[in-house]
Amino acid sequence: MFSYAPLMATLHKKGMTKTDLQKAIETSSATIAKISKDQYISMKILEDICRQLNCRIEDVIEFIPDEKTVSN
Repeated sequence: MFSYAPLMATLHKKGMTKTDLQKAIETSSATIAKISKDQYISMKILEDICRQLNCRIEDVIEFIPDEKTVSN
């Protein structure tokens, strides 16, 4: 599973809201909703976020292993 929790922390550090980010990267509210639900977004959107926030991918998304995957 992927989590966008690092993005929320990065936005907070930069004094931005999700709406600010939406406007800055010129994306839809549906994309922001997907981020809020830890759903798939394109690599292009991830790239746009990293460029806009001048950050690394690790500051946007993290991988959380599934318990089933860890035990195998």
